[in-house]
Amino acid sequence: METNVTQVETHGVQQFVNRRARIALRIVQAGALAVVLIATTLHAFELDRFFVPKELVLHVTALLAGILVARATASRVDRLLALFLLVSALSAIFAPNPWLAMRAVAISASSVVLFWTARGLREAGLGEPLVRGLALAVIAAAVTSLLQTYGLDLDFFSEQRAPGGTLGNRNFVAHVAAFGFPLVLFAALRARRYWLWSIGAAITIASLVLTRSRAAWLAFAAVLVVFLATLIFTRQRVFGRLAGVALIACVAVGAALVLPNSLHWRSDNPYLETMRRVADYGGGSGHGRLVQYERSLNMALHHPLLGAGAGNWAVVYPAFAPKSDPSMNDSEPGMTFNPWPSSDWIAAVSERGPIAAALLALAFLALFFRKSNDGLERAALLATITGALVAGLFDAVLLLAIPAFIVWTALGALSCPDEAPRRQWIVILVLLVSLLGAFRSASQLIAMQIYVTHSDRASLAHAATIDPGNFRLRVRLARGGPRKQRCEHARAARTLYPHAVVAKRLGCD
Repeated sequence: METNVTQVETHGVQQFVNRRARIALRIVQAGALAVVLIATTLHAFELDRFFVPKELVLHVTALLAGILVARATASRVDRLLALFLLVSALSAIFAPNPWLAMRAVAISASSVVLFWTARGLREAGLGEPLVRGLALAVIAAAVTSLLQTYGLDLDFFSEQRAPGGTLGNRNFVAHVAAFGFPLVLFAALRARRYWLWSIGAAITIASLVLTRSRAAWLAFAAVLVVFLATLIFTRQRVFGRLAGVALIACVAVGAALVLPNSLHWRSDNPYLETMRRVADYGGGSGHGRLVQYERSLNMALHHPLLGAGAGNWAVVYPAFAPKSDPSMNDSEPGMTFNPWPSSDWIAAVSERGPIAAALLALAFLALFFRKSNDGLERAALLATITGALVAGLFDAVLLLAIPAFIVWTALGALSCPDEAPRRQWIVILVLLVSLLGAFRSASQLIAMQIYVTHSDRASLAHAATIDPGNFRLRVRLARGGPRKQRCEHARAARTLYPHAVVAKRLGCD
């Protein structure tokens, strides 16, 4: 009798656990699509109108799904990731702009939570449907890019960086296509009716080609080599299906190159020109990257332990930039064009210090050499890591919400966990950082909305209270009103970006 009661109780507990896992799966699948598609029409904030809502989705998804199934252990990978977050948090404490630091650390924290969440879903037998959800998000990003390419004009798209679709930048679409392609291939090769996923793979490649992103093209080449080499090494019998995917992809790319589109390239043969210049770093943006890398490493030498502060590259870099540095914004003297350097790894070293960069690199290395009995799964894992790392050598990738969401979730879903004791208290601590990130992103969105829709000083001052780190809002308030109030915002603006000429000219010294 007691045995029967115990079995019933065990069965009930298992049903409860499975129910939680399935709810978490739906949350992450929905979050993956939402983080790709969501954007705002607040054009006064051309970058943040894409970044901030996507960061909010990242944090909320990590919170809701992580509470249900996230699993942290005492394994080597988890220890490295926990130490990376700890060093990042210490770096943020000493950062000159704490608001940017909070934002950067929160993205890292939610990424790690999603990694642990995906591993919990894998343990519940839901790894493959999770990967399919991520693959669908990759295809959705490619579709929005192609829609813009062929003439669809939506307020949610950015004309300045076409064809970026709902990601707002053609390079971001290309990065997602490059490191996300192994996930689409995995879904295609595992599906019963693989032709639907093959069409998705073809759409992904077509969008990658049309973006003309050299970093993504290099990453995609590395992805193909690693994926195919792993399949050969593990003796997978999927090459017939691969040939079908390749054939459909060739047709799609050919059609994409031939069909007239709304892109306005300066060159008569832009794709051939990009192919020829894919490794050219003697001039143009390639040379600009080398200058930026050199100066950023010089910046790191001046902050050798914890870096210049997580997320604070744009705050500190102007002090190290030479004249005519292509990274600097001529229309806004003392400010950089982008809020991050053109490399994940340069960002890690210069912002968080060499210790944090080494911990992150070791975590990736441990994942790369983790054993797996499933050859196709291992091929997707290694190719995804390769794509993210190669693209991240030449552009900002894992610093952003969409790549961080897709890559870290994929790594958790595809990697076999080690048998190690659980450390759930670590999950709770990291979830608190994700909660702070969600609050920060929501505050930014509210303040941005007020900035765009209101002009009275009372509303703008209230927005500055909601989001004290909004530099543009601080400058606007410092240009009018009573001297005491004006000077308060002028000093706050100079604290946020001390090298910005517009902040120095506000007076109130």
